Amino acid sequence: MNTFGIILVIFIITDEYEGKVTYTFPEFQYKETNKNEVMYREVEAACQRGCIGKNGVSKILCVRQCISPSCYKELYQPDLLEEGEVDVRLNSFKGCFIQRYNRSRP
Repeated sequence: MNTFGIILVIFIITDEYEGKVTYTFPEFQYKETNKNEVMYREVEAACQRGCIGKNGVSKILCVRQCISPSCYKELYQPDLLEEGEVDVRLNSFKGCFIQRYNRSRP
């Protein structure tokens, strides 16, 4: 292998490792049942009405904070969702919400 080939291999390996960011967050189990989805959507709809005037990520974060301030604080506050980011935390957020909602009921 010539010098150019070695430099190219090093560049490719370095580029692959530099581009990957591992992000960890608390994970809450979420079972997607009709009951859970209906409950989440009802609260989400009420919160969306309270976040009128916001758009994009700021609206999403406003709604999530309204749905469950404690779950928002655990899952989103340490690393806010950014425009264009795929929200891999949503199911954990829903799981957190459902667990805390069910715990608060007698």
